[in-house]
Amino acid sequence: MDLKNQSIDNPESQTPQEEQQQTAILPIASISLALSTILPTHFLNPPKISTLFNKPNKVKIPTQVSSLSNLSLSAFLPPTKPNFKSTISANPLQNTLTLNPLRPSEPSNAAGVRRASIVWFRNDLRVHDNECLNAAHNESMSVLPVYCFDPRDYGKSSSGFDKTGPYRASFLIESVADLKKNLQARGSDLVVRIGKPEAVLVELAKAVGAEAVYAHREVSHDEVKGEDKIDAVMKDEGLEVKYFWGSTLYHVDDLPFKMEEMPTNYGGFREKVQGLEVRKTIEALDQMRGLPARGDVEPGEIPSLVDLGLNPSATMGQNGKPAANASLVGGENEALQRLRKFAAECQAQPNKENKDGTTDCIYGANFSCKISPWLAMGCLSPRSMFDELKKSTSRTISAASGKKDGGSGTGLNWLMYELLWRDFFRFITKKYSAAKQNSAAPVTACVGAAA
Repeated sequence: MDLKNQSIDNPESQTPQEEQQQTAILPIASISLALSTILPTHFLNPPKISTLFNKPNKVKIPTQVSSLSNLSLSAFLPPTKPNFKSTISANPLQNTLTLNPLRPSEPSNAAGVRRASIVWFRNDLRVHDNECLNAAHNESMSVLPVYCFDPRDYGKSSSGFDKTGPYRASFLIESVADLKKNLQARGSDLVVRIGKPEAVLVELAKAVGAEAVYAHREVSHDEVKGEDKIDAVMKDEGLEVKYFWGSTLYHVDDLPFKMEEMPTNYGGFREKVQGLEVRKTIEALDQMRGLPARGDVEPGEIPSLVDLGLNPSATMGQNGKPAANASLVGGENEALQRLRKFAAECQAQPNKENKDGTTDCIYGANFSCKISPWLAMGCLSPRSMFDELKKSTSRTISAASGKKDGGSGTGLNWLMYELLWRDFFRFITKKYSAAKQNSAAPVTACVGAAA
């Protein structure tokens, strides 16, 4: 220090080299003094993480520092290594300090996996072959299964008829109860609510901190409008809605034509999908993700017919016993039992041939499998039905047979033929249910085709 002071006090004794060194030293010294006098002490010392969150949301930097925004303090601040990803800027002179940490979109211990998701059950009341449920399980750390009894589906229509009759409502209640048991057996549960889905789902998503809603798409006009409402409210909340397809034998993405080019008659549709492969079924999960820990959501009670505004006595016969229609028990377990029983009956029956070369169309109780109600509720998927019949019989099964009789060679082929008709009606409904479709050609079917 004495040498430096001496050279400064006696400029005449300085050599040219010393003058050049002093020129480089003086500005740095002056800047160091300026920073120590202008900046508060907490800018020159590393902030303590424990005290940052007790301060206001934004730290106001003195106006004198704005002129020094092009300077870096990295040389004056000792390096720190926080053990978490901080939202505080490394240079406080260039950015304001946001002290409220942002919620990460991906948990640190499971990159790419959501912390919580909601599975919205609709007409897919099953755990087997449920792509929606499996996707939520694979992409989330916790899953909240939900079913909503929408009040708009009950009451009287504009024509004065019940929107949902007592028999259908009873079947639905039994199907929901069966789904709840199947989920509980796999370590999960089913949250049941009476209310509009667009309101119920948002409320539950906020409660558990869900980041996405998983659901199967539907095809009718009212159901598509409901999906639009869900999309709108979820977008406002910053939540993602992921839709899946699982209501037909052939997947909508596998069709060899665009939906707007869907043939308007069954014959044209059958010709285009001939030879198309059916996707493999998805096995049911043995163990599901647990429910979200946050929110402490109550599962809720499954409503009765009275809760839905229906008269329970309407399902009773004149003798006080359940009517014939009430003998159909809803639920996935019942559907699988009926399917296996039907497949066994088909396999045991001889392949009788009539005089005209055709065979009996179908076997089972009253020459019908009577599985349509379970297909409609989604207790059973068409692919599961197709797959189970293939496992249970050695006969050739073809969903789009090229025979003149439309594939009615055996009882099983006839059933597949009817499943294909079902696909046609769902796809044609999807084509014309879009709200943007203002004009459309009339829907026609082949003359003489079996319904």
